[in-house]
Amino acid sequence: MLLLAVDAVVLVPPLATTAVVGDTGFTQVGLGYPGAFTALAATALQSVALLASWLTVGGLCVAMFLLPTRRTRPQAVHDGPELTVARRAAIVWALAAAAMVPFSAADAGGKELSALGERSSVSFLLTSTDFPVAWMIATGTAGLAALLLRHAFLWRHLIGPLALALPAILAPVVVGDILVGPAHDHGGDAGAVQAVVEAVFFGAATVLALRAAGGTPPSVPAVRRFALVSLAALPLLATAALVLLQFRMAGLAPLSNPTGRWSLLAVGALAAATAAVAVLARRPGARPGVPLAVIALAGAVTAACHGAMGRIPPPQYFVPTELVEVFLGYTLPDAPDLGTLLTAWRPNLLFTLIAFAAITCYGAAWIRVARSGERWPVGRGVAWMLGWTTVIVATSSGVGKYAGADFALHMLMHMGLNMLAPMLMALGGAVTLVLKAARPAGRGEPVGIYEWTGELMRWRPGALAYHPVLVFALFVGSYYGLYLTELFGLAIRFHWAHQLMNVHFLVTGYLFYSLAVGVDRGPRQLPHIGRLGFVFASMPFHAFFGVILMSMSTVIAETFYNYLDQPWATDLAASQRAGGGIAWAGAEIPLLILIIALSLQWARSDEREALRKDRHYDTGLDDEFEAYNRMLQALSERPGAPGPQETRSP
Repeated sequence: MLLLAVDAVVLVPPLATTAVVGDTGFTQVGLGYPGAFTALAATALQSVALLASWLTVGGLCVAMFLLPTRRTRPQAVHDGPELTVARRAAIVWALAAAAMVPFSAADAGGKELSALGERSSVSFLLTSTDFPVAWMIATGTAGLAALLLRHAFLWRHLIGPLALALPAILAPVVVGDILVGPAHDHGGDAGAVQAVVEAVFFGAATVLALRAAGGTPPSVPAVRRFALVSLAALPLLATAALVLLQFRMAGLAPLSNPTGRWSLLAVGALAAATAAVAVLARRPGARPGVPLAVIALAGAVTAACHGAMGRIPPPQYFVPTELVEVFLGYTLPDAPDLGTLLTAWRPNLLFTLIAFAAITCYGAAWIRVARSGERWPVGRGVAWMLGWTTVIVATSSGVGKYAGADFALHMLMHMGLNMLAPMLMALGGAVTLVLKAARPAGRGEPVGIYEWTGELMRWRPGALAYHPVLVFALFVGSYYGLYLTELFGLAIRFHWAHQLMNVHFLVTGYLFYSLAVGVDRGPRQLPHIGRLGFVFASMPFHAFFGVILMSMSTVIAETFYNYLDQPWATDLAASQRAGGGIAWAGAEIPLLILIIALSLQWARSDEREALRKDRHYDTGLDDEFEAYNRMLQALSERPGAPGPQETRSP
């Protein structure tokens, strides 16, 4: 009954809105009307895909993190109704996404679905809008997740499907209305965060509510864990909703437009969910099914608001914008001199949020370790904090703000995210700190962060990601594959692609430095001589790349920079040469520092090993050298043998 109510709430309002609006939304943006069938089918399929994605992610999160399971090796998960929901929902998600490929092409292109039968129309519809490609990505990733879930029975088996759900959720979102209009950089980040957090929060609540409605209510520990997750999810959802409301309304009063009214209804649903979470937190063992059902229905209302808003062009579509705002989301009237770079900050919401979360979690773990009486090196904590501070400065200061319009500043940001910040993070030893702060589960206790971290480190794809050859190829080859092909010129045009580049820089840099100088013991470890060789091998490639940039006669992404046509960007070739110099120096200097740090680590490791052996021999428990001397003594006592040569233990 609950699932039917959720389905009805999710589907009916968007379909009614589509029927009532008719061709109005299409004519407002200069498109033809694809017909009632195409519009209604696209609306229904998109709503079904959204709900299925929430149930898939919710089922996985409940099975992996919320339901208490006993410690086993390897860690197993309870194959209960939540995994059944996730398996079935993933199949529905993949099928709905596959159906959305042709329907989104026709709907977004303003053509009848029958037009896809014409060869020329297919090419036009698939290239005139990004939605078909986005839904292809969602189809592939959701389908692979569904395939992996068929044979999943261990905790580590669920990591892959959960990771695949991320691009499947985000692909259709980032190419939607949040890609258009002034400040779409903030709108895009807020929309991406909202999509992921809603899937976790509303999806988990709906799965737990379905479990309770089926006669097996979740345990008190599961409810408490959900309430704890809600403490982080609700502020994120509220902030994202307010940012998106301001972005979409473009200065208009919310009640003056259907987009604003649907947004306010979604905010009201979030308020109802917050009240239900408060009840759960206060009384986790008193009939949790009722407040969980309230949250599930609030999520259904939120999904319905998303579906209805998708049929109405928001006000930001019609705000006059400069060409630079079309690509970046903001204008750059001042030249990027030193004063401007230091003072003209524009927060990168996504990386600021990630950095804040990383610093907060690290600090909480550090405090917990200190309270337990153990000592955590201050230098490691400082390195971690400085690494994430570097990320904030690189993405949110004037450097990050102007990186999209100036190649030299883009390369400066690239070096900060790929060379400096990851090196500091790797020296922070975050995984080791988490294992020290988290307590292993005792007999009969539910598993937690300690066991999850251990399983993640034993995950085979994770071990593959740490393979030195793969890490080296990604770290070095990314420069050549991105900048010396057409890929950079295409990616720099979209905010989501620019953010994806930044994530790639940060992750590949962290993997490289984790192998080279990292404190944590990852799935793969290199000896100290191997680490030095690893670093030395990369240095010529960086130097050669910088030389290539400085000597190129063509300008990378010249068409894009000409589109921006900034009055202060008069010499694109000079900016590229400066970027080449930054790439050379920005790579070589950190690597030289890294070599010094590696040499010191090697020396300290040898000293610690020598001291360990001395302490071991001093205990008298190791008679290796005494046995060797006795052997020499016995040999010397043989007739005709030379006198013994005593060997002393160090």
